[in-house]
Amino acid sequence: MPVEILLEPLNLFLSIISGIIIGFSLGLVGGGGSVLAVPLLLYVIGVKDVHLAIGTSALAIGIISLIHLISHRRNGHLKIKKGIKFALPGIVGTIIGSQFGLWTRPEYLLILFAVFMIAIGIFMIKKKNSHIETTSGKSGLILIKKNLFLSGFSVGILAGYFGIGGGFLIVPTLMYSGGLNIAQAVGTSLISVSSFGLVAAGRYFVSGNVDFIIAMLIIIGGVLGGYIGIKVSTKIPKKNLVKIFSILLFSVAAYIITKTILV
Repeated sequence: MPVEILLEPLNLFLSIISGIIIGFSLGLVGGGGSVLAVPLLLYVIGVKDVHLAIGTSALAIGIISLIHLISHRRNGHLKIKKGIKFALPGIVGTIIGSQFGLWTRPEYLLILFAVFMIAIGIFMIKKKNSHIETTSGKSGLILIKKNLFLSGFSVGILAGYFGIGGGFLIVPTLMYSGGLNIAQAVGTSLISVSSFGLVAAGRYFVSGNVDFIIAMLIIIGGVLGGYIGIKVSTKIPKKNLVKIFSILLFSVAAYIITKTILV
């Protein structure tokens, strides 16, 4: 797709607005917000190529996560060793997933992406509250040990294939497989989310499927939107937020499927 089409003032403005929406959803509900990036790139900003949208989304999500990673490190929420143990096999999975994504025909990729959005919505609705209070005063500590290597590899494949951060999968995995509390899992997940996003973006860039200008504008909006989302999230019950967000995912997925089939 010619880049100049995306450099019209309206497209630039819509890129910032889309970034605000992405950042706001990430700040509001945490994991899952990045899945809105690709639909916004395609149907709001005006990107016509699915692979370009995925590559650009991956870059934006990777950098936004990297920015948030710095602040979580200052707060002491990072468990670097476990984060790296999860991220390294995930990076391998991301490279494989990115390649499969590039091999998949755009219309099939869109349908699969819509189905994936529906799965995310169902997962978020059914996911039980895993916050556990202990007598020692540590909250959310889950000591169920599983295979971090295999978990990281699997999530990496999905992140690379769809150009998402995968935080909604990484956070519960780190809690159950890594024995981290919720604050530690959210902070540590950003090691993987940023790594997966940047690696996927690198693979798509090699194929000419990343628009850096659009990505930078989304990042600017994303940082602002994330700040607003975090502020709002403290005033609305988390359970209600998840339900609203899930309904939004179902609606967008239905729109993608309908538009793809009709076109």
